[in-house]
Amino acid sequence: MKIGMIGLDTSHAPAFTELLNDPGHQYHVPGGKVIAAFPGGSPDFELSYSRVDTYANQLREHYGVTIVDSPEAVAKQCDAILLESVDGRVHVEQFKRIAPYCKPTFIDKPFAVSSADAEMILREAEKYRVPVMSCSALRYAEGFRGALDDEESGPVIGVDAYGPMELQPTQPGLFWYGIHTVEMLFAALGRGCRHVRAEANDDFDVVVGVWSDGRLGTVRGNRQGNRTFGALLHRNERTHFVDVYADEKPYYASLLEHIMTMFKTGEAPIHPEETLEIVRFIEAANESRNSGKTVRL
Repeated sequence: MKIGMIGLDTSHAPAFTELLNDPGHQYHVPGGKVIAAFPGGSPDFELSYSRVDTYANQLREHYGVTIVDSPEAVAKQCDAILLESVDGRVHVEQFKRIAPYCKPTFIDKPFAVSSADAEMILREAEKYRVPVMSCSALRYAEGFRGALDDEESGPVIGVDAYGPMELQPTQPGLFWYGIHTVEMLFAALGRGCRHVRAEANDDFDVVVGVWSDGRLGTVRGNRQGNRTFGALLHRNERTHFVDVYADEKPYYASLLEHIMTMFKTGEAPIHPEETLEIVRFIEAANESRNSGKTVRL
């Protein structure tokens, strides 16, 4: 399968390309190869424009990827697309340019930085019947998936997820790094969050989501102290500590395996409505962290 990439301003671009294009890699993901890429880059986002040239050169020189001048040029010559642009603001415009080519597409996190943009992407996907998938790689960390699959202690009754939560002005509030822990929340609890409340200061955020069945999920974001991700997964009979670093297999590789399955089958493993609810959850959390009030989704 010929795979195209849009957006070479994130470390995910060389990471995914290495896993796909290097058959000697310990965690090589077979079935496709990145052959073409559009660099992209956002001129008002330093973490975007400062990395584009380095990653573009790396893909061209190390993996033989052809660098092209537009998203359309990628879509024309590929069977599936990895939309990797680190700036969630540009995803809707980039996706609208490639949707008419009807190629299955993975959109890296954040899917969008507003529910209006998220809805627009999903409308375009439905219009052109494009299979779309979006998530954080932490959703597929082996330690986390193992804890979710272990149902001997009963159903999940709550989740407390934590991780680093740096802020970036161009990616409002939790959209930049908080999305990782929010993804873990939804992977465990599913859809159905009704309202959220957030407390935030310069160093920490805590967000509490209340689901329609009464379950609670919390997200703790740290800008001081350790930079590790993890969770407490509460079941009826025990609480499971989730160590996302317990397995040697990188979660990028586990995510990429699910992406490749979606590319081949045309069936996304995450319902679009869940992706939309995650965006709305983050919007509501951002609103609450500014107002101090409970916000309904």
